[in-house]
Amino acid sequence: MCTYLNCFVIELTKRLQILLFVSLYTFVFYLSLSLFDQQIWQTFVPVAETSQLCLSVSESKPIFQSQKTMTDQSQTDLGLYKPPPTVRGMTELDRAAFSQTVSVPAIRIPTNVLNKAVKSLKKVALQRPGLKRVVEEHSEDGNKDSSEGEHRLLLLDPNSITSADSFGGEEAEALKAYGVPQEIQKYELQLTYENLKSEEILRAVLPEGQDVTSGFSRVGHIAHMNLRDHQLPYRKLIGQVIIDKNPGITCVVNKTNTIDSTYRNFQMEVLAGESNMVAKVRENGVFYEFDFSHVYWNPRLSTEHERIVSLLQRGDTVVDVFAGVGPFAIPAARRGCEVLANDLNPESFRWLQHNAKLNKVDRKITSFNMDGRNFIRGPVEERLPALMKGSQKIHVVMNLPALALEFLDAFRGLLGPEPDQSLDNLPQVHCYGFSKEDDAQRDVVERAEASLKTSLQGQCSVHLVRNVAPNKEMMCVSFTLPRGVLYSTHTKDSGKRLSHLLLSLGSSIKT
Repeated sequence: MCTYLNCFVIELTKRLQILLFVSLYTFVFYLSLSLFDQQIWQTFVPVAETSQLCLSVSESKPIFQSQKTMTDQSQTDLGLYKPPPTVRGMTELDRAAFSQTVSVPAIRIPTNVLNKAVKSLKKVALQRPGLKRVVEEHSEDGNKDSSEGEHRLLLLDPNSITSADSFGGEEAEALKAYGVPQEIQKYELQLTYENLKSEEILRAVLPEGQDVTSGFSRVGHIAHMNLRDHQLPYRKLIGQVIIDKNPGITCVVNKTNTIDSTYRNFQMEVLAGESNMVAKVRENGVFYEFDFSHVYWNPRLSTEHERIVSLLQRGDTVVDVFAGVGPFAIPAARRGCEVLANDLNPESFRWLQHNAKLNKVDRKITSFNMDGRNFIRGPVEERLPALMKGSQKIHVVMNLPALALEFLDAFRGLLGPEPDQSLDNLPQVHCYGFSKEDDAQRDVVERAEASLKTSLQGQCSVHLVRNVAPNKEMMCVSFTLPRGVLYSTHTKDSGKRLSHLLLSLGSSIKT
């Protein structure tokens, strides 16, 4: 009986421990989720487009920004800043017009526990650009308090703290431990243009209810924007705000037309700042320099560049048909690959060679300035048989999403009749394409098959690179180039027999 009772107690204890653990885990999960959501809305910059990202001037690692449309109903810092009506519709930036005095909650803290108390209250403290959270006390006449600096005021976020009862359990315990009275007082705070976020300024200026965008792609010192029609009257002001609120940005441009599929560049207008278009960028540890107004560069492809390069091994050969300024070619060369890099745009070709020297891999890269088909049917055709005799892999990269799938036809019969000695080292192709179809994966595969005149079913993989726009995806289809595509379907002897047959047929018609 005693043994049975002991077993029962032990089993009950285990079950209670499991129940307690699950309850605690659930509580922590939902608490962290709540804090994460709050942090997201405070940190992310709202933009009007999809799939934007902003890049650091020193390293182009993507920092993804929120893509939700900002309206008056989704404002941050509710109740803190209400812009003066006079700034609505402003097209020439007047920074002084944004100044405003607002009332914010504050708590009085002794200086001897100030650092500890501020650290404990950091989640509810006021966060503003260029604003001190800890301020000196002032008496009613506006002079410094006569308590000789024994106390300071910590400014609090009015969205989090509205009364003494608004503090959470941890904050309340910390205040009690440090002997700080849980009393809230009001502090008159002077907010200026410098203390406002870019989206707050633009939301105050643009017509009420209109989309507000402060998102951009960063290319070195250049901020590249795609403004909508209703934002164009305010474009100069928007450009200046972007410069003011983003250290390191000294030039803001707006794309004025679609990308030219020939040279992959576009017309742009300088909205604010200097007109220097020569950007210096570091991506995945590689340095690039180029004239952004004459070449194609997309910082959103940083992860894709890294993905493809990670597939390469030292000694492999990379054939980059549309190389641009070298975002695939140069990292591949740094990895120890031999690279054949081509681009039709003379400016891209020039900067490709420059970047190869800049990164000390110019001996690893043989560059060409040709049409993609001519490059495949010329330098690639000449070198491919020898490369296929080796054991190192051959990778063909075709990153021209608007047209690359159509260029696959250049590989049909490229090497003529298949030799007697079969070569098994067939090239691996990575070809990019845009798709607006519901089944984007199926679409790009079918278009690749149409160009190659063969089936790729079960012989290829498709990777979603990014969402370019609503209902438009950028895809990468990868496959081993089929032997039946690379070689002609007939031998030299059969070709001769066909010629004789045609001659005989011609003679028969004449007689």
